[in-house]
Amino acid sequence: MKSSHFLSGLIALLPLLGFAQKDNSVVLKDLTSKTQKYGDIAHQIWNLAEMGYLEEKSSQLLQKTLSDAGFAIEKGVAGIPTAFIAEYGSGFPVIAVLGEYDALPGLSQQAVAEKKSANKAAGHACGHHLFGTASTAAAIAVKDWMKKNKVKGTIRFYGCPAEEGGSGKVYMVREGLFNDVDVALHWHPGAQNSANAGAALANKSAKFRFYGTSAHAAGAPEMGRSALDGVEAMNVMVNMMREHIPQEARIHYVITDGGKAPNVVPNFAEVYYYARHGKRDVVIDIFDRIVKAAEGAALGTGTTMDFEMIGGTHELLPNLTLQKLVHDNLSKVGGMTYSNEEKAFAEKIAKSFGYGKLDIEKATDIQPYKEKARAYGSTDVGDVSFAVPTVGMRAATWVPGTPAHSWQAIAAGGTSIGTKGMMIAAKTLTLTAMDLFKNPKIVEEAQLEFNNRRGKDFEYIPLLGDRPPALDYRK
Repeated sequence: MKSSHFLSGLIALLPLLGFAQKDNSVVLKDLTSKTQKYGDIAHQIWNLAEMGYLEEKSSQLLQKTLSDAGFAIEKGVAGIPTAFIAEYGSGFPVIAVLGEYDALPGLSQQAVAEKKSANKAAGHACGHHLFGTASTAAAIAVKDWMKKNKVKGTIRFYGCPAEEGGSGKVYMVREGLFNDVDVALHWHPGAQNSANAGAALANKSAKFRFYGTSAHAAGAPEMGRSALDGVEAMNVMVNMMREHIPQEARIHYVITDGGKAPNVVPNFAEVYYYARHGKRDVVIDIFDRIVKAAEGAALGTGTTMDFEMIGGTHELLPNLTLQKLVHDNLSKVGGMTYSNEEKAFAEKIAKSFGYGKLDIEKATDIQPYKEKARAYGSTDVGDVSFAVPTVGMRAATWVPGTPAHSWQAIAAGGTSIGTKGMMIAAKTLTLTAMDLFKNPKIVEEAQLEFNNRRGKDFEYIPLLGDRPPALDYRK
């Protein structure tokens, strides 16, 4: 951030520093009045349940919502048809709000408190229908406030597809789309309301493909070379490797193609791998060893192998300057109150976990602030956090105790519980963005912390290399 930009921005924004609490109340009241509108948008995306890089209708719906509100839309950014940027205003500061909208495969559910058979090929088990909609609501609320009060600066919404394994934001970072951003805001659905210092595991993923020779499995097995043998041999070696990697690391895989008939030696098989750790250098080392296991498996089974990088993300770089601000604003917004109907629904969901009792306070209260968090999953927000000061939060869109990527998450996300949590996030992000526009000193402090944490010699190298976006990874 150039000092001249800061000084000019400060001079322009001095009249805003005296804005009273009443200003926040008006904005929050307006958001509350639009709960039904944004709930309907989120539910439309929930019903669409489009997977990564296939979110055509979901992306179009959010684009139209932002365009109708006065944002300029840039479509198909970073070579991704479903990625877009919506912008209002100009100049310093540039505040970005991230939004996601992809669903997960193999998970589908109705908005009921009991497990039912899947009725679609995918489901919003991570609540990205709420994520994208709340971020859209926040961007529009900030824009309306800026316009009404003649606030200088830029509010920008980033439509980010394929977070679930597709690393959509990585391509956007790689293309330099965040280079002029001063602060990036995000949030995520969850089972409680919290704004602790974020953490996420670095991740590398790839599809390993083995090629063999078909033959009759009984009549001429000596003529065949099983591609599935290659996959299984690789899996055995990687599973033995688990004993000799850091205990904080994670490796997961699924066999995505293992042949078509038992009496035919399969000439093709595929396995999809993830490797994770809190430090990207460790992930790179683990992934390289997985590749060696695949090469050995091919050699030992008389097959050939190649692999395609699918995703790769950095760990999350925290920013405590911004995190404290978000926590304060989340505390001002507060948690939710369940209606009798919502409480009855939540109690049934809680019973499905075997807990017996609903811990409703996780939804009604705000969790205490913590500066350290343990990472369990991965997110491509990590790459954004190494490009620009980035901060996030979680809102209780799910029944307390609900794990992500579950039918229970899908169910609650399709009800008023999900909508209420979504609006908590929208309000918190809105207040935070307003604070950054009112007080550019916070932006400067966040930038200083960011530069110190990242290090002066940092060079951004995407973990997925120079490959083009994996637009077909869910097909």
